[in-house]
Formats: sequence, structure tokens, C-alpha cells
Amino acid sequence: MSSPTPARRRLRLPRRMFSQVLLMQLAIAAGVTVLATGLFLAPLGRQLDEQAMRRALAIAETTAENRQLARDLRNTAPSADGPVQQEAERIREATGAEYVVVMDTRGTRWSHTDPRQIGEHVSTDPGAALAGQKVMEIDTGTLGRSARGKVPLYDDDHRVVGAVSVGIAYNSVRAKLIDAIPGLFAYAGGALAAGALAAWLISRRVQRQTRDLAFSDIAALLAEREAMLHGIREGVVALDRRGRVRLLNDEARRLLGIGDEALGRSPDEALGEGRTTDVLAGRVTGTDLLTVRGQRVLVANRMPTGDGGAVATLRDRTELEQLGRELDSTRGLIDALRAQDHEHANRMHTLLGLLELEMYDDAVEFVGEVVGDHRATAEQVTEKIQDPLLAALLVGKATVAAERGVALWLSDRTRLPDRLVDPGGLVTVVGNLVDNALDAVAATPHARVEVELRAEGRTAALRVRDTGPGVPADQRDLIFTEGWSTKRPPAHRNRGIGLSLVRRLAERQGGTVTVGEADGGGAEFTVVLPEALAEEGPVLESALEPALTAAVETAEEEAR
Repeated sequence: MSSPTPARRRLRLPRRMFSQVLLMQLAIAAGVTVLATGLFLAPLGRQLDEQAMRRALAIAETTAENRQLARDLRNTAPSADGPVQQEAERIREATGAEYVVVMDTRGTRWSHTDPRQIGEHVSTDPGAALAGQKVMEIDTGTLGRSARGKVPLYDDDHRVVGAVSVGIAYNSVRAKLIDAIPGLFAYAGGALAAGALAAWLISRRVQRQTRDLAFSDIAALLAEREAMLHGIREGVVALDRRGRVRLLNDEARRLLGIGDEALGRSPDEALGEGRTTDVLAGRVTGTDLLTVRGQRVLVANRMPTGDGGAVATLRDRTELEQLGRELDSTRGLIDALRAQDHEHANRMHTLLGLLELEMYDDAVEFVGEVVGDHRATAEQVTEKIQDPLLAALLVGKATVAAERGVALWLSDRTRLPDRLVDPGGLVTVVGNLVDNALDAVAATPHARVEVELRAEGRTAALRVRDTGPGVPADQRDLIFTEGWSTKRPPAHRNRGIGLSLVRRLAERQGGTVTVGEADGGGAEFTVVLPEALAEEGPVLESALEPALTAAVETAEEEAR
């Protein structure tokens, strides 16, 4: 098939945005110039016509005021050399009018530019002027098209004895209009040139800002951006140069717990006070910043944009943190088992030596002491703490503390019944505080950690004291901030979350967390939970105590 001829090819706009914007703006500038010129010429023509008719009327009125002309009209006959013709020609030559015609009440001419027309009837209707009216019009007579004015001619007794008609050549009016057009086009051309220059400058700016992409490319990019933003599994929050939220994808709405009402508002207005707000607003800087929003642990990064705004990304680290804490719990259990295995091996070696030395009575006494120590530890915990999860936690922590050379004590005032509303939450609180205390007293002489748990009505109070270096007064508010820590983070997760979660869990139950200085030095953490316990009911035996007692009895039987 033959290719289409150029005449048949469709005219297409150029693809480059610079060319398209320039052409559109030039077309707009040219259209506005033409429209403005046309709108100016139309009233200009009417204005010139109005001026010509008023000038003709003024000449006619001035001529009619000559009373001698009225007397000559009544006392003489119409002729080419009569006084009326001579006066009319004098006025015509003096004013530059095309003609000055004086007529009587019958419409007969007494003056005319062409003397042969004197004595003939006028070519246009003189009725209005002879009736005493003033007339302005543009009409065609024997001398062609003209702007004319007609007025009645009065005698000394103020009676109409005729009329005066004055004409201004219409061609002279049109000539004035034509003479004005070049100047008008000069102004219009200047305006068009200025518009073209402004269009070029604007197009260049648009070209730089859009990187010379076509409109179709920009539309495709916007569609792809929407699909990408709402399809990725990271939260994206875009802020403008004033710090207001201008974009939220679906994941950001889910992680932050906000909706479209946050658009156009600052993070402080949309989220309230907190570390998450500080990170989004740029008051806290850094990479992979940890923050807690509700029950979610988030990793936030904020990147400034070229227009003065910023884009923040949010990743949900909640499950990873939970896995990390489960790993910590597993490591704690492994440490406890390793400590027990190490201690058990030492005791077995001691027992083996006593048996080889045939010191049977001493061997029996040694086994009784070992079993008694385990029984005493388990009984001490279960007697004071009847919740099985919390009791099991403290028994395990006591073993870990012993292996690390730290004495873990329960205060004599510890009493906690088995009616906790959220045992798992309190386990998290106690576990984090005890772990921090064990880390604080590590490698210190006479290391000791004391735990106190008391219940008053529905309120539970927890105190954890240690003999470590304590917390400086100027840092007691910072230690509960997400991401704050003085310790090197482990490989599997960041630090600085434990104390923040303790505060969050306490605040969720309407409680408080404070830190101060313990008696004799060290730190003392106090947690008060107003509604941590359910209403009082019948006292039940701890579910953990029988199991611990059975385990101890089994160990005694195996030792025997």
C-alpha cells in the first residue's frame, strides 16, 4: 500500500510540552489581540460617527441662529447669487462641511453646493426639522453618504420659516478611522510581541519543571504513582513546604490510624503529641527511627523534597519486635536452663564425690539442702504472687540472676492475688524492668535487684529497685522515649523500645511510670496501674504452686 499523501496526513500537535504550551499561549495571545482590536475598532467607528453628526448639528444650529438668513429667505427668491446662497457657502467654506442647505417650508432649496440644485426639492424628508425638531443621522443624498444635522429656521416671531441641513462627508469619517488603524495595529503588535515573549518564558519554566515531558507522559506517571503508592506495603506520608499533610497512601492510613481528615493539616493536628509526630514534622532526625503508634512499632524515615516539603516512609515492625521479644524470652529460658544445668552438674559432681568417699549421711544431707533451696525459692514466689504467668517469670529471672551473680529478691511486702485483668501486659512490664535492672547491676559489687508487687483494691503497684549507677535526673524523662538507649543494640533488633512499651502499657490502663533514686543509690522504677485487678471474688489456690510442688517432689524422689 502507498503511504498517505502529505495533504491527507492529520495535523498533530508536537509531543513536547514546551512546544505545546508555547503554541497554545501564542494562539491565546493572538486571539486576545485580535478580539481586543475588534472590540476597540467597533466603538471607535461609532464614536467618530457620533462626533461627525454632532459637528454637523452644531454647524446647522449656528447657521439657523442668523436671523438675517430667515429674513432673506422670506424676502428674496432662490438663486445662485442670492444672499441665502452666498451666506450658506461662506459658512460651508469656513467650517469645512460638505454642504449647507437652506430650505423653505415646502422643502425647496435656497442654497446648495451645486447651484443647479437651487430651487429644486430636497432629496431627503425635511418633515421632522420643519416640525421644529433637531435631527442627527447618517444618510445618502445627492452628494453621497454623509453625517448630517437638521434644525428648524425661525423668524423674528419665532415661527418656522424653513430649515437648515448641514452634511459632513462620511468618507472623511472613515478616513479618520483608517488613519487610526495603523497606530492601533502598532499597539496590538507590541502587545502580541510582549505576550509571545511571556509565553516563551513561561514555556521554558514549565519545560524545566516538567523535564520536557509530554502531557500524556505526565498523565501516565500520575496513574503509575497512584497505583504504586497504594500498592506498596510501606506507609507513605507526603508533606508540603508548610508542613501540612498532602498525601497518604492506604498503608499509612492503617499504620497511623487516620483517614482523609488528616489531609491539609499538620502532623501535630492530625496525630497529636508524640514521637511519631516529631519524626514526621522533622523535629527528630536520623535514619530508621523507631516510634510507637498505638500498639504498633514503626520504623520511620524522612526525606526532604526539592520544593521545601518532605516524604516520610513508615514500616510496620510490630511483628518483628514481637519475634525479637520472643527470641529474648527464649534466650532467657536457655540461659536459665544453662545455669540450672551448670549448677546441677556441679552438685552431681559433689554428690558423686561424697558417694565415692562413702560419706552417705553427708550425701543425703546435701541432697536435702539442694531440694530445700529449690522448694524455698518456688514456695516463696508462689506464696506471694498467685498469678501463674508472673510467678513463672520471676522464678526464671531468679535463676538467670543467680547465674549472673545478681541477687534477685522479692520484697516482704509483695502480695499479688490471681485476678489480674491483663497478665500478659504485666508480665511484659515486669520482664522489661527486671531485665533493665539486671543489665544495670551487671559487673558491680554486691549486685542486687529487689521486686515489689502489691495490690490495693483494684490497683496494682510495682517497684523494681537495683544497686546500679542509677539514672541521672536530666535523663529521667528521656529514657521512656522510643529509640533512646545507652546500650549497644543486639543484632536482631534495635534497643530503646522496652521502657517505651512499659509506659504505653501503663498508660493504656490509665496508669503511670516514674523513675527515681533508690535508697542507698541505684534506680527505682515505680508503676501504678489503677485497674489492673478484677473485682474481688473467692480466693483460689495459685495454679502454678501445685505444679512447682510436684516438680520439687519429683526431684527429691530422683535424688533418693
